[in-house]
Amino acid sequence: MEVNPNFSANAKNDFSLVVKAKEGNQKAYAELMQRYKDSIYFMALKMVNNKDDAMDLMVETFAKAFENIEKYKPDFAFSTWLFRISTNSCIDFIRKKKLNAISIDGMVDDNGDDRPFQIKSETLNPEETSIQKQQSEQLKMIVENLPSRYRILITMRYFEELSYEEIATQLDLPLGTVKAQLFRARDLLANVMNRNKKIVRSDF
Repeated sequence: MEVNPNFSANAKNDFSLVVKAKEGNQKAYAELMQRYKDSIYFMALKMVNNKDDAMDLMVETFAKAFENIEKYKPDFAFSTWLFRISTNSCIDFIRKKKLNAISIDGMVDDNGDDRPFQIKSETLNPEETSIQKQQSEQLKMIVENLPSRYRILITMRYFEELSYEEIATQLDLPLGTVKAQLFRARDLLANVMNRNKKIVRSDF
């Protein structure tokens, strides 16, 4: 594999590290990440305007890049390829956010506050009831695969229908922490639902 003669010294150095990484050199992977992690993070932060999401997207960018490093060709600099991956990841994330705002909107009321699920409805016919039951089970399966702290919060708030104050008391957490983590948990749940392409429809 021949390097582009128009590459800068840094780009040539990156190419050398990519070659080593393709050969399984873990130090090469680490050095590539060390070189660009801050730049990728701040670019993502500028696009999504959230520190936690930007950090997740930075990690996702390198995961995608290293997983597909065999596909990299030195027609252009590694940094160009990497930033393209990051940009696409951020765009996909923003699109999913918009989709999630629609698919998960039943979990919040008109004031932007969340509210417990209302799984059952007396107006449903037997077929609708069966479909809704299946959707409820799908949702529970997704929740079971969330990180433990989020799974606990979602379960307590939406399935056990506990108040913020009750959750804070039981978990011995500040009320503000409970609200912030529930917001993050709800967002994560929406992302998981979107990734699994399971649209849960019900009159929340």
